[in-house]
Order: sequence, then C-alpha cells, then structure tokens
Amino acid sequence: RRQLLQAAGGVAAAALLPKPLRAGVHVQRERRDSCRRLWDVAEGAAARPSTLKLVAMADVFEDRLNDSYKNLSGSIASKMDVPPERRFLGFDAYKRAMDTLRPGDVVILTTPPGFRWVHYEYAIQKKLNVFMEKPVSVDGPSSRKMLELNEKAISAGLKVGVGLMSRHTVGMQELAQRIREGAIGEIMLMRGYRMHGPAASSQSVPKPDGMSHLEYQIRRFHSFLWASGGCYSDFYIHHIDHLCWMKGALPVRAQGVGGRHYRANPEGLPFVDQNFDSYAVEYTFGDGSKFFFEGRCMNGAHGIYSSYVHGTKGLGVVARAGDFGGPQAIHSNQILAPESLVWQSTDRSNPYQNEWEVLVGKIRDNEPHNEVKTGVETCLVTNMGRMAAHTGQEITFEQMLNCEHEFGPTVAELTSDSPSPLMPGADGRYPIPQPGILKDREY
Repeated sequence: RRQLLQAAGGVAAAALLPKPLRAGVHVQRERRDSCRRLWDVAEGAAARPSTLKLVAMADVFEDRLNDSYKNLSGSIASKMDVPPERRFLGFDAYKRAMDTLRPGDVVILTTPPGFRWVHYEYAIQKKLNVFMEKPVSVDGPSSRKMLELNEKAISAGLKVGVGLMSRHTVGMQELAQRIREGAIGEIMLMRGYRMHGPAASSQSVPKPDGMSHLEYQIRRFHSFLWASGGCYSDFYIHHIDHLCWMKGALPVRAQGVGGRHYRANPEGLPFVDQNFDSYAVEYTFGDGSKFFFEGRCMNGAHGIYSSYVHGTKGLGVVARAGDFGGPQAIHSNQILAPESLVWQSTDRSNPYQNEWEVLVGKIRDNEPHNEVKTGVETCLVTNMGRMAAHTGQEITFEQMLNCEHEFGPTVAELTSDSPSPLMPGADGRYPIPQPGILKDREY
C-alpha cells in the first residue's frame, strides 16, 4: 500500500484513491495558502469512503506544528494516526518525516520555496512521488538546480505535481483549447491584475526582540526574496502562468517599474521587507505581442484581480476574479458586455481537488506525470519580471536563467543557530532593491 506524506495541513489527496492507504503530513514552515488549498481538498475527500490515515507531521516551529495538529484533529480525527513520535521538529524534520515512508509513497512540499530544491533532492533520493507548492524556485541558481534534479526524478519514473492549479481549472482548459482553435484570432495583448491591500506577510516591521533573523524571515517569508521570491513571485505567479499557457509560449524579455510608496506602517514602525508595494511589468513574446501585468499591495487603492486575452477577433476572460475564478468566457469584440458573449464555461469543479485527482490517478495507473519543468519556466518568467522592476533594466529569459545571484546559498545547511542568508546592515535595515543603481542583482 502507498502512504502519502503531505505538507502544510494537507489531508485529502490520498482519499482520492479507490483503495486503502495510510498517509502522513509534512508541514514544515506552514504556509497559509497551502493550508487553505488542502482544506478545500479535505472537505471533498471527507465525503468519500477511504481508509486514509495521516501518519507524520513536521515543522521547524513547535507552535505551528501544534496548531496544525489541533486544526486537523478537529476535522479529520478518524483519518489521523500521528502520535507524538511522528511529529517532527527542526530543520532536519523533513528528512525524518520522509524516512518514515517507502519508495513509491508521496511527499507534499509546501515550505517556503527557497527550500524547495533541498527537499526535492531528498525526496528523489528516497524515491518518493512529490506534490510541491508553487513557486518552485526563486532565482537563477535555484531554477537550474530544480531542472537538473528533475531529470533524475524523470529517470526514476517519479510522479510530480506542482501547485499551479489554474492548469487544472476545467474552464481554463476549455478556453485554452478554443483559443488554439482560433476563437479569438491571433493573440495581440494579454493583461493580468492582482491589486489589493497588503496580504499575508508581504509587509514586515522590525523583528521582535528575542527572535533570530532566520526565524523571523521564515515566519514572514513573503517579505524576503531568499525565502519566497517576494510578493511578486509568490502572489502573481498564477496569472503569469495561465496567461503564458493561453499564449502557448514564454516571453523572451521583460521591462518594468515598481516602487514603495510607504516605508512605515500607520503606527510609524518602518517596513523592513524587500518588496515594492506596486509593480507594472511589460512582457514581450517572440512574435512581438505583449503581456502587461500590474500588481499592488496597498490599502485604500482600487482593487482588481483578473486576467484577459485580447485577440484580433475577440476577447477571452481567463480569470474573472481571483487566480482562476470563472466563468471563463469569449466575447466577439473587446467589450465585456452581455451582447458580445459567444461562449461561457459551465464547469464548477475545484481545481485544487482536480490537480490531486490527476496526480493520484497517474500514481495509481503508473503513467508519466511531471509538472516541474513547466513550474520552473513559470517561475523564471515571474522572476524575470520581478528582476526587471527591481533593477530598472530590461531582463531576458536567458539572463534570468543564467543569473548568478543566489539569494539563499546556505539553505541546505541551515540550523536553528545559523545566521540568516539575509542579514541587516549597520543601520539595522535589510538590503532592498535599488533600480538604476544595482543593475545586475536585486539587492
């Protein structure tokens, strides 16, 4: 029987299998978005007959491990078998958790993406199938490592899913097919927007006394480029991914602007994170067509969270609201009006659950399945736009792939006593992007 070792509160993927199995949960450095995703899947799985059992959990933070265990126990107590000896703590917890599994089992990695290649490498050594959250890389070196490691996973026949759930949104799949068939003509322009107030840990004030820089940065990973790629990479990746999918190509270069309007919170405490609060990036494809992305994390400003594809014959609505919200639609002109509507999707299935069903089905049927290359390419496009805004330079895809600035060169050796990969200067501030001054690195 297969076991599943799942991360960040993940509970339900194994329940999609039509046969009994045990499961574990790996929650090291818990991510809220991943918990939300896996809870969605859990709700669907709870209604399905299954002997799925959670058998292991891991984290570097005891409070988060305890909170995760408590939350899961309140919802799926009958599916849990996680005694104290299988709740692992520490920077090596991922190894001890994976060591409880056997070749062919599944590990789900939803740690901050700065650690992704480290954990993927060990999963491959243990011959485990993998589901990993997005992003899967944060810079050029980690992207190259992931691609190299993935060749080993493919050679070993491992099944690997990546949490770019847009590609498992049935309405988007139907829209992509219609675009391929010429429903909107030749794509000339694409637009993506994620503009809302500060989200998750994207804005951070100085760390509290008694906490190390490393612990603070992991707990607030959206604020720090080495841990997450920053809010641009972690928040905006879904729109960038599904619009490149609609185009059927990757952009070759990017240029953009960004800035930080407010450097202190309303109480006057300075923000010390590395993010801009506003980004506007122009991506250019090989055929000259454009993709414009705008992102903003700012209170009180106009909110918009959607994406569109403009063709010579019409307009495609890709995400009506959020990362994948439907219904997807095609209009006969460039105006979003009822009278121009020519097609609208009807499927309402949950893409979070769809991606699990695909992965588990491929494991069950022993069919090839590996989404890592697509995940890395999407991360490179995302990171390329971020670097263009952070440096004030035009950045090509190849430049991003081959960039030597490694944000977290020590991630594989970190312990609770280690200095963080990012340390403050003499003024107590962390280094931040300086467009036009730092031109070949982001900080």
